[in-house]
Amino acid sequence: MKDELWERGDKVRRKVLGDEHVERSQATRTAFNGDFVDLITRYGWGEIWSRPGLDLKTRSCINVAMLVALGREDELVLHLRGALNNGVTRDEIKEILLQAAVYCGLPAANSAFRVASELLA
Repeated sequence: MKDELWERGDKVRRKVLGDEHVERSQATRTAFNGDFVDLITRYGWGEIWSRPGLDLKTRSCINVAMLVALGREDELVLHLRGALNNGVTRDEIKEILLQAAVYCGLPAANSAFRVASELLA
């Protein structure tokens, strides 16, 4: 069910992750996961990413750091691409990962640097 919150979330999601990713995600939507996709679109993107308190670049930096901490490499790749779309530079990504090494641990940062190096190559 599309409503204003869903539409706002879809717009921000497309801006950050790109139309291609969102279209691919929508193509894999099923009766089983459809409610989850709506939840992410409405609340993750429509409610949180759309808030005026932080710009998209800052939100991307935060997401990258949190995903490093959680060891979520698949999501990290996705949000590294989004960070680049939001104007985060390669040098800023490097600095985020270096800071994450201190606070999240060297193994987490090692994995994140590998993922980012592959993406940025």
